[in-house]
Amino acid sequence: MKKISIAIDGPAAAGKSTIAKSIAKILGYTYIDTGAMYRAFTYYVLKNGIDPKDEQASISVINKVNIVLDPSGKVFCNDEDVTLVIRSNEVSKNVSFIASYKEIRLALVKLQRQMAKSGSVVMDGRDIGTYVLPNADVKIFQVASVKARAERRYKENLEKGIPCSIEQLEEDIQMRDYLDSHRDFAPLKQADDAILLDTSDLSIEEVVKKVLEIINEKVGV
Repeated sequence: MKKISIAIDGPAAAGKSTIAKSIAKILGYTYIDTGAMYRAFTYYVLKNGIDPKDEQASISVINKVNIVLDPSGKVFCNDEDVTLVIRSNEVSKNVSFIASYKEIRLALVKLQRQMAKSGSVVMDGRDIGTYVLPNADVKIFQVASVKARAERRYKENLEKGIPCSIEQLEEDIQMRDYLDSHRDFAPLKQADDAILLDTSDLSIEEVVKKVLEIINEKVGV
């Protein structure tokens, strides 16, 4: 059976992870949350008193960080369960700096590509279709308005007990959009062969249905 790779890219808080998880579960594919990997690295940097804006200091700990994505959805950093803490505001505000450093991206991309070889996968992030898996069978660029993304993240944070304000979230999201799309190495952008999907006014169920339709048209699953 052919291994199928599905790449879902898009800006922060566009709902990529939620949709990717659902699609992977429905199709029986492996889900790879690349954003969680960058968040875990950011958490380690912050935990060890390193300024995420200090590129050389952040790069210096590459070999000290072991990130594992558990099939259950949990994220581990050096055997510590960081699934919830990596969604904190502090990590969210700093992850774009970490993700912009070429050496760190190269290290994590190598791991992501190795994971993708294990079988059929659904991988979401910022540069999956353009850089990590440029030959992915299906590429989707998922977007939503800043307002819609802030409201979703606000609700998500409240459910997890993370204090925040919608106004601050909107500012953070706009800043992340700018940093992600303007970084020198593998910036956030839509792949030429990716299908644009605006989810601003769609429910999770409606987005899942549309994505499944796109996948079926492309690879017939």
